[in-house]
Amino acid sequence: MPQQSPLDLPEGDPFGPHNLPYGVFSTSAEDRRRIGVRIGGHVLDAGAAAAALGSPYAGLLGQSSLNPLLAAGRTAWRDVRRALTAWVTDPGHRVTVEAHLLPLDEVTLHLPYEVADYVDFYASEHHATNVGRIFRPDGDALTPNWKHLPIGYHGRSGTIVVSGTDVVRPSGQRKAPTDPAPVFGPSVKLDIEAEVGFVVGAPSELGRPVPLADFEDHVFGLFLLNDWSARDIQAWEYVPLGPFLGKSFATSVSAWVTPLEALDAARVAPPARDFPLLPYLDDAELDRPGGFDLHITVSINGQEVARPPFASMYWTAAQQLAHMTVNGASLRTGDVYGSGTVSGPETGQRGSLLELTWNGRDAIELVDGKRTFLEDGDTVTLTAWAPGPDGTRVGLGEVTGRIVGQR
Repeated sequence: MPQQSPLDLPEGDPFGPHNLPYGVFSTSAEDRRRIGVRIGGHVLDAGAAAAALGSPYAGLLGQSSLNPLLAAGRTAWRDVRRALTAWVTDPGHRVTVEAHLLPLDEVTLHLPYEVADYVDFYASEHHATNVGRIFRPDGDALTPNWKHLPIGYHGRSGTIVVSGTDVVRPSGQRKAPTDPAPVFGPSVKLDIEAEVGFVVGAPSELGRPVPLADFEDHVFGLFLLNDWSARDIQAWEYVPLGPFLGKSFATSVSAWVTPLEALDAARVAPPARDFPLLPYLDDAELDRPGGFDLHITVSINGQEVARPPFASMYWTAAQQLAHMTVNGASLRTGDVYGSGTVSGPETGQRGSLLELTWNGRDAIELVDGKRTFLEDGDTVTLTAWAPGPDGTRVGLGEVTGRIVGQR
């Protein structure tokens, strides 16, 4: 019996031709980094396949980073995706394409783009409300500005790491309310933030804001993101300027970027807004809705602890992009921005341990013991899927990280 082709995927495979996320890989035989496209349990060496097929996109796909493709713009993104889809579905290309497929377990995945800037938002009403109730139990859960603009802060791009990278427990100052003075040492309230990240492709001009309608001209795709947080360090340092050392030690991102075009069937309307929005944020008249119906699962040491729903996010990625450029700030190829922690209205939909344990008050039960915050040796994994065309599912590449003690 002839061996089954890697292109003959099981029905319903979330990494079928309807998905085709991009990554960068190397092999044990050749440490040169190459652009890859995931198809099922394999990765297609996109540059080699393009060259073998005489494609005009061989130059873009034959790079060691996605940045040249990102910078090429929306028309190129669409045309390259159409070509890749034809390569993996047209029987006439099968022999050539199969020669450039490698099993996923035989490659090493790398950060697929060179990060320019990093911005993190705070866009889930459920998350922000929970945090407000934890830290301001006698006051308003949401700050007065929360429903008028997407709150965010500028993070540290140099500590964005690819999935699978160990996360070293950070040290810093911390001070409990009852302590007479701060102490220095490793964080004892190390947490996760289950988020979705977006990567910018086409840059913008300094001094020229990017309107809502231009979101898809600038953003190439999305991916899962875990913005690790040292809650005790953050609580002592963040007044009055916001997060700093409690957030900047590591941000883990998936090795795979799902192009926005693969998520057309996952578009949903955001929640109803409670206040009229200023014109630059008003998305009521856009051609299609700005939300994405992503179903996220958070696991610790292989045990599921939460299922945050991205469709519940109050502020959309397009609104976040419009807001962070409305002052004239320019976009650069490789800019990354995070959605902020994704949480839903139910207890089992909370995307952080801060919420799941109510700041350590209520431990969660794992097979290997109780947790309020992360312990050394814990491995956190985020996975997700979205509705695809014709009843399929689009899988997002996982993001995972293991906590290790200080070196």
